[in-house]
Amino acid sequence: MTAGNTERSADFRGPLDVTWAATVVVDAQDTVIGWSPAATRLLGHPAHEIVGRPLGMFLSPGPPGSTPPLTTPFRGNEVRVARHRDGHELIVAATVCPLPGAGTAARVLVMTELQDLRQWESRLALLHGLTTRSPVGLAIYDNDLRLTWCNAAFEDEIGRPLAEFRGTRANELYLDGHFVTQGHPPTLDAVLRHVLDTGESFLDLHFQGRPPSDPETDHLWSCAYYRLQDPDGHVFGVCEDTFDISDRFKAQRRLALLVEAGRGIGTALDVLAAAETIPEVAVPEFATTVTVDLSEAVLEGEMPAPGDAAAMSLIRVARRSAADVGRRPAPAPVADRPPVRYPAGSPQDRCLSSGGLVLDETTLVVPLRAGNSSLGLVTFVRGVRSAVFDGGEVALADELAARTAVSIDNARRFTRERAASLVLQRQLLPRHVPEQSAVDVAYRYLPTDAMTGVGGDWFDVIPLSGTRVGLVVGDVVGHGLQAAATMGRLRTTVRAFAQMDLDPVELLSRLDDLVRQSAEEQWGGAGSADGAHFDVTTGATCLYAVYDPVSRRCVMARAGHLPPAVVPPRGEPSFPDLPAGPPLGLGGLPFEPLEMELPAGSLLALFTDGLVESRDRDIDHGLDILGHVLGDDRRTALGELCDRAVEELLPNGPAADDTALLLVRTRELGASQVAEWKLDAEMVAPGHARELTTAQLHRWGLDELSFATELVVSELVTNAVRYAEGPLHVRLIRDRTLLCEIADTGHTSPHLRHSGEDDEGGRGLFIVAQLVQRWGTRYTRSGKTLWTEQALPADHRPLTADRRPQVCRPAVRRAGGRGPRSTWRTRSVRAEVSPPDGVGASGVRG
Repeated sequence: MTAGNTERSADFRGPLDVTWAATVVVDAQDTVIGWSPAATRLLGHPAHEIVGRPLGMFLSPGPPGSTPPLTTPFRGNEVRVARHRDGHELIVAATVCPLPGAGTAARVLVMTELQDLRQWESRLALLHGLTTRSPVGLAIYDNDLRLTWCNAAFEDEIGRPLAEFRGTRANELYLDGHFVTQGHPPTLDAVLRHVLDTGESFLDLHFQGRPPSDPETDHLWSCAYYRLQDPDGHVFGVCEDTFDISDRFKAQRRLALLVEAGRGIGTALDVLAAAETIPEVAVPEFATTVTVDLSEAVLEGEMPAPGDAAAMSLIRVARRSAADVGRRPAPAPVADRPPVRYPAGSPQDRCLSSGGLVLDETTLVVPLRAGNSSLGLVTFVRGVRSAVFDGGEVALADELAARTAVSIDNARRFTRERAASLVLQRQLLPRHVPEQSAVDVAYRYLPTDAMTGVGGDWFDVIPLSGTRVGLVVGDVVGHGLQAAATMGRLRTTVRAFAQMDLDPVELLSRLDDLVRQSAEEQWGGAGSADGAHFDVTTGATCLYAVYDPVSRRCVMARAGHLPPAVVPPRGEPSFPDLPAGPPLGLGGLPFEPLEMELPAGSLLALFTDGLVESRDRDIDHGLDILGHVLGDDRRTALGELCDRAVEELLPNGPAADDTALLLVRTRELGASQVAEWKLDAEMVAPGHARELTTAQLHRWGLDELSFATELVVSELVTNAVRYAEGPLHVRLIRDRTLLCEIADTGHTSPHLRHSGEDDEGGRGLFIVAQLVQRWGTRYTRSGKTLWTEQALPADHRPLTADRRPQVCRPAVRRAGGRGPRSTWRTRSVRAEVSPPDGVGASGVRG
């Protein structure tokens, strides 16, 4: 509607109304005897030119395009061609109305342009359609806000004919209705009054309520309101246009739920968190109560076995109701939650049995499926007054459950893989570092892959013979499971080599050879050409150090690794100029050792590059920070010092590379704990060694160990005299155990063997092995050292040591003092010897 025809459109008179249309009065001979001003406006002829002339002068009786004379009278509404005064033709619609009476006027001819009539007819059709066939509800309220008229669609909403509710106030039609659009009056009466008073129109206000035709279901309408007034401008009411958008609103709400679910579902790799997402999204907009039950196997990271899902044990992992909105009750631990049992025939039981969703009035049960296995189920429940789930809502619930099942399955897989990774990591890294007499130890390990908790860095503290300790730290290329597996191989190999008492250079050399051999085998195997399973062992770095608390000497060597930090008790932190060998597996250059003295109380830090190097900091800067932290306060506990170093160097958590830090503070074994003698390799050496040993054990208060120790020393010294050369060194160390060491210049290792009944010798080392906890041989530059360990009596053991009862203590039976025959039992071996005084079991007289 344009501004030019607003006034005309506000008038409900038609184009053929005599007050608007061109009107011509004719007599019985169709001579014009009357001419209206509207006729002048339509055809251009003034009245004095046309009155008295025949009708055919300006009006043709035929169809458009023909101009025969008018010979037949009008008989109703017809389309004719009229000629304007200027000569152009007009297509007009004309109608005739006879005039009764005895006067000269016989008929009245009313004309208008055909297009005006067609527009009027369209308006009539529109009004008729809005009244009878339009889906938009139309209603008119008077100035008292009482309904005066409505169309058929509005009648259908009310469920009664207009005559039964005409005159009803607006708020009385929808008792519980209200506007949900923000920023507008909440009630219908308030909106209508505002439109009447101000003339302001409203469009697309959302009104929620329950119509009388459907009192059990909430509906939502989009409403428009505008003021009505007559052609004179007098206000007589308000028109209301309403359209039920409940289905559209439900679709939008379903889409919004899917969008909200998409934000939450799949963002957590925790089974419980993934299960709790769907109740948080669905309550209260979609359901009153939502529960999620999962199989116990899923919570353990396993996939439920395919089969009878109805027999599956379920655990309630999530529940949320409308009453819980706004608060989050603390969930009970999963271990304390009892299994959920559903009676036979219940919707949940039918869902588990059939494997499909079940709709039972206001309860909807949807299975959580991954592949061919059922993970559990989700139950949606609506209140008694709520509407049942329609087809679109059932499809929405199925989609939400499908997305949740994928998320739970991903979390389950992650739980299983992370559990396996953690088990692997715990098995590969030391879970508990045993107490050492040589050093105090503290450590920190931070893998880059915080989700799985595994990485390629490692450290170890390895007890060695003679109270020495091996310290090792290493770094494998990359991180994750493959790096962790490689790290485990290297750590196990290092421990095996260390138990052989290899010096750092020889240990790294053998480790390098092993890595190169492993790389060759890996690249030579099938399936490695594409690099999918390359060996990350090549290029790994390692630092190995051995500290002796008796001599306070530390020997170390490195394979491509960073040197350690050393902080003496009185002095500045330093990084020793330790020769840098090549990384493992590359070969080409030898490894070189560095030997240094570490006074008691010295601090030694072994670490990987992930601690000191980052994207925004070079290694030198990181080393400076580490040295400052270590030298700041030498009395700080090692654990606190580890935490301080990590906080200073890694303030934002794990870096881009795995991080391992091993801190040790050296100790010293004093002269009161060590006794050492030098003996010539003579026949009297075993006897002399027994006398020295017995006297020293007496001074230490270890007379209970004298007999066994005498025999051990006698046998080992006898072997040295018989099979080796040069001077002998005998050393006793009283530590957490009693250590006995016999050093000679020979390089041949003795072997344990079982002698025949008729053999004269060969039993000495076998007897020694039965008397001690451990024994072994280590090689030095000047020869070899045989060493043994014996458990101390209970009253001489350190209180802080974790000691278990020993099974190899000799039981000596004597008759009247020291007799010629002694018997001892250990494990399942019984050995009886009758050595004469001064003669060892190997047959050498001392």
